[in-house]
Amino acid sequence: MASVCRIAVSGAAGQISYSLLFRIAAGEMLGSQQPIILSLLEIPQAMQALEGVAMELQDGAFPLLQSIELESDAKRAFRDVNSVLLVGAQPRGAGMERRDLLAANARIFVEQGRALNEHAAEDVRVLVVGNPANTNAMITQRCAPRLSPRNFSAMMRLDHNRATAQLAAKAGVGVSAVDGVVIWGNHSTTQYPDLHHATVDGHPALERVDSAWYHEQFIPAVQHRGAAVIEARGSSSAASAANAALQHMRTWMLGTAPEQWTSMAVVSDGAYDIEPGLVYSVPVHCTDGDWQLVDGLVCNDFSR
Repeated sequence: MASVCRIAVSGAAGQISYSLLFRIAAGEMLGSQQPIILSLLEIPQAMQALEGVAMELQDGAFPLLQSIELESDAKRAFRDVNSVLLVGAQPRGAGMERRDLLAANARIFVEQGRALNEHAAEDVRVLVVGNPANTNAMITQRCAPRLSPRNFSAMMRLDHNRATAQLAAKAGVGVSAVDGVVIWGNHSTTQYPDLHHATVDGHPALERVDSAWYHEQFIPAVQHRGAAVIEARGSSSAASAANAALQHMRTWMLGTAPEQWTSMAVVSDGAYDIEPGLVYSVPVHCTDGDWQLVDGLVCNDFSR
């Protein structure tokens, strides 16, 4: 049996985490042979709700779950952790400007970055889910200089999944028939879902769909899918975001299938003319807890 893996989750009493934690405990993130300890971080006002989540996790009697630790202090929550999912972030409130949201979350992720720098295991893998995810990931990484920048990423798997599902529906196939979608950029309406390298049943995707649909419907549909979910259900994506976070970490740690890639926002080294230091979504292969940029993809004028 593998040694115990310490997994920290922030915002652990929130909606996304409620859809995530039980699946982690069941082994869906790191595999059916990996015992885990859950270190759950929340703000003091949410600790009672977090106790209820912990009670349900205990009542699930998950064989892989060795223990559960509840913390309101990031320094304690991140001590010796191997995997971290930073789900918690301040939501945008009524009348709040984007710059106010950025400032509020900057304080949270500066603190968490410093706590990771001081207390996390050197090989820790950190996924930022809380929005604005790319910005929060960059702040966290820069506040943790002891740790490799390669150990930080922001979640683009939800956008990758949305693009894959939209293409599959248009082509009339299951999602398993779609491969090679790329999400470039930021988890926001500025992201670019690229189909120029995608395939459907092994054939170029752009031979299965017309360019007008791609330009005028597909791209904005993926970019604005989060807002569409909020309009339909009255609250933001939770279960699909949790699923994407789990898939992101599982792929990162256990690897992509041969000849396949996924989209991850990682710290740029300047490849594809992306400004170095930005946390930017690119196509990557994953193997044994590491990622490698898929290089050599041709970006045409439209994609640029």
